[in-house]
Amino acid sequence: MGSIDRYILRQLALGMVLVTFGLTAILWLTQSLRFVELTVNKGASIADFLNLTILVVPNFLTVILPVSVFAVALFTFDRLTADRELVVMRAVGVSHFALARPALVMAVVCTFIGYLLNLWLIPLSVNAFHFLQWQLRSSATGVLIQEGTFTQLGGGLTVYVRSRTPDGELHGLIVDDHRNPDRAITLMAERGALLKKADGTPEVVMFDGTRQQLNRGSDRLSVLHFDNYAMDFSENGSAGTLESHDPREQTMSQLLAANPETMEPAQYRQYRVEIHQRLATPLYNVTFALLAAGCMLAGHFNRRGQLDRIVLGVALMVALQAMALGISDLAARDLALAPLIYLGPLIPAMVATWIVVRPSFVKSAPSRAVAVG
Repeated sequence: MGSIDRYILRQLALGMVLVTFGLTAILWLTQSLRFVELTVNKGASIADFLNLTILVVPNFLTVILPVSVFAVALFTFDRLTADRELVVMRAVGVSHFALARPALVMAVVCTFIGYLLNLWLIPLSVNAFHFLQWQLRSSATGVLIQEGTFTQLGGGLTVYVRSRTPDGELHGLIVDDHRNPDRAITLMAERGALLKKADGTPEVVMFDGTRQQLNRGSDRLSVLHFDNYAMDFSENGSAGTLESHDPREQTMSQLLAANPETMEPAQYRQYRVEIHQRLATPLYNVTFALLAAGCMLAGHFNRRGQLDRIVLGVALMVALQAMALGISDLAARDLALAPLIYLGPLIPAMVATWIVVRPSFVKSAPSRAVAVG
């Protein structure tokens, strides 16, 4: 790389770090608000809160990188033009493609980072995020239950405890279970204890009580007297095992091994689209770098500024992002449209490359300037 390449690349790299850090911090703050409830209402520690919010960072970092590449390239070329530096470089015969080369180098590096995120780090982080969130929600039940208070545990489950001893024994229990709308259950017991099963699911064991069940279809009330009774306190009322089918947390091998005969059609399409998105999304780094270069370098110098080109570049970038979302949604409905996911970044990149390298767009250096050089 020549001195001009290194000079432009230093400015691009510095701006890339600042813009990426700023956008990541903003998104981190907005996403962290979703998990404040776990800390305030469900007794999660600050360390758990930080772990949850950090685990969501890689998931949107793959979207931030292309936008940062575009914004930094657009700003850097605009500043170099405003300072007349690009005018001097062009005057000594530097081509538009040579001026765009540092931005392409930075975009290629970000592309490799994007593949690292999509193929390895994001599946790990999403899987760890779901596991930690499930663990916190399962272990928070004991913290939530307070003496003399009707506690809403979520999902239609309400618990009342008259008192609890230091060793964890509960007295005067009332449990109202509406998790199944067609089968409302109310339990009352003299005493009980909150336990945790082997898979981490909370359950309460009650002694000397009654179980009242109202069948909504027949409106008949059945009453059962029991000596002991165990009830699952997980939010969905199931065994409480963690089983997720989120395509984002599946590894590439798991996505490729998806079998349409053993999966729901919609889920299978989501898995296939996820494969294409992981391979295509990092390509937008190069596409947006070329888009910024095509908008800012093509054409003649304008002393009044480059506002029209900046607005055009931003509008095209937003349109490409919206188009990418629309194509992904269409491909999830019809897998025959999946190749369009790759055409989204490739066709604009080829058009922008043609604009940058097309001879009629490259103004030849004046002979006097060349002679002086």
